[in-house]
Amino acid sequence: MFKKMNIVAEKKLAAGLSITSNAIIIILKFTAGIISGSISIISEAVHSFSDFLASVLTFFAVMRSSEPADKSHPFGHGKYEDMSGFIEGGLIILAAIYIIYESVKKLVFIDNLEIETSLGIYVMLFASVANFFVSSFLFHVAKKSNSISLFADGEHLRTDIYSSLGVMLGLLLIKITGIQILDPLIAIFVALFIFKAGFSISKETMNNLLDGSLPQEDIVAIEQIIAKHNEEGVIGYKSLKGRNAGPEKQIDMTLLFPKNMTIDDCHKICDNIEAQIEQNLGKSTVSIHAEPYMEN
Repeated sequence: MFKKMNIVAEKKLAAGLSITSNAIIIILKFTAGIISGSISIISEAVHSFSDFLASVLTFFAVMRSSEPADKSHPFGHGKYEDMSGFIEGGLIILAAIYIIYESVKKLVFIDNLEIETSLGIYVMLFASVANFFVSSFLFHVAKKSNSISLFADGEHLRTDIYSSLGVMLGLLLIKITGIQILDPLIAIFVALFIFKAGFSISKETMNNLLDGSLPQEDIVAIEQIIAKHNEEGVIGYKSLKGRNAGPEKQIDMTLLFPKNMTIDDCHKICDNIEAQIEQNLGKSTVSIHAEPYMEN
């Protein structure tokens, strides 16, 4: 129980840190974008604002998903994390569409392009370094807790690192060459990169929300665990189903045992299989139905 409380506290700390860092970076980017007149910096500010909204959603999801099962949610609250991740992916996609829209406007009215690059370069560098450390912590906690919403938030910030560095390099090129049209072109490139990340997150979390099957590698790992108990009496399995629910895997299976095996022996084997699944796949709820094997 103490270990579980530590993980929950770490998840809340990670989500809170993400909110704080995003709030600071948003202010800096919007300020730099307005002062410099750069659409690529403004696009990064919009991207960071979507990160901020996503971080707030993640914090909410982590709080709710950490609650134990109750009468209203007998299977727990893990789906809150999947819902949060799906919304985050949608926010990323919307941010990308907005950036492309604004960039095309800049390309149409190219005569109005006049950019001051120095402030933007420093802000982009600061944002990249800050997001590197925050996203690394998010990925660390997400891996330890199997949190899809923290992972999605980390992906959010990781795309921000790459896009911020891309904008910074673009601003350096503009500063060196004086070619102002590079600004909206860089913004469009950043938007396409952001769109891809958003689509990937939405696709994965939608699969979980619709109770899609566990990844094939997880199913194979479960089959291997079952096979290890063949010598103890497990003849095979008749059905095997599994799904992700936020940080938890929910697995249901029917195992076949010799018809003369005692209930006590079957129960011990099932307990061992459940423990090994959790040890190999992380937090899991495993339901096993034992049936006597009837030869044809």
